[in-house]
Amino acid sequence: MAMLAQSLSQERHWLRIAKPAALLLLLPLLLSPADCVTASKNAEKTSAPVSATEGSLYGSEADPTHASPDVSATMPNAAADPYTEARSRMVREQIEARGVKDARVLAAMREVPRHRFVPTDRAAAAYQDHPLAIGYRQTISQPYIVAAMTELAKLEPGSKVLEVGTGSGYQAAVIHQITGEVFSLEIVGELAKSAQETLALLGYDKAHVRHANGYLGWPEEAPFDAILVTAAPPEVPKALLDQLVEGGRLVVPVGTGAQTLEVHTRRGDRFTREAVFGVRFVPMVERARSGTGVGEEPQ
Repeated sequence: MAMLAQSLSQERHWLRIAKPAALLLLLPLLLSPADCVTASKNAEKTSAPVSATEGSLYGSEADPTHASPDVSATMPNAAADPYTEARSRMVREQIEARGVKDARVLAAMREVPRHRFVPTDRAAAAYQDHPLAIGYRQTISQPYIVAAMTELAKLEPGSKVLEVGTGSGYQAAVIHQITGEVFSLEIVGELAKSAQETLALLGYDKAHVRHANGYLGWPEEAPFDAILVTAAPPEVPKALLDQLVEGGRLVVPVGTGAQTLEVHTRRGDRFTREAVFGVRFVPMVERARSGTGVGEEPQ
């Protein structure tokens, strides 16, 4: 009996230092047949590779030093837009902080790639808190102004909207993101063409851009639930008021020196006027000429 105990003790000691392959050879001597089958299956599972999308974040739960590949690198659209965080910060610090609350507007401002609507050498500045030149002595409006005007228009999915002053196409893209369609007029032919191309490239398939005089509106497509004007007329164009539906809203900067952003709402044959805050836009003109156009004046 003592000799048997001594033998078992020596055998256990040898098992502790034996190689895994030798251990498998001894299993039939130490375990029942059923236990051997279970142990063999467990060994196969342990040695099998772990999928990068299954199990733990590591190649083996027991060894965290063997990390699996970074799955984010193979996920669709992963890190495709390096400006995602810049947009989130823009919305948080420039737009929400100033009181814009409409969830649809905030979501659109987070989604639309503003840097794609400015010249490539200004892309890094696209999310800064000011207007940017876009060529033809014209500008893309400050992000907050775009958001504030869009919120004032009270847009919903399916709203029919006219924008006067396409410029780069950014405001049109924000509107399209909310409503699913937008009609936009641009007095500068080159800008109308480039904006339409950019919008189409980014998938805004129902953004309709027309090279035309914004003072006249777009009577063939009227009436509109909302009209947004991104240049300042000396007074509100009557044609734009006439193209609103009942309850429709015209958001427009008005004035020749000091300007005020105004909201005009149709009530039958009358219109209510709300003065919002002071702004500074370039003048709205009836024909394109050097030095004038669409957008806020640079600060």
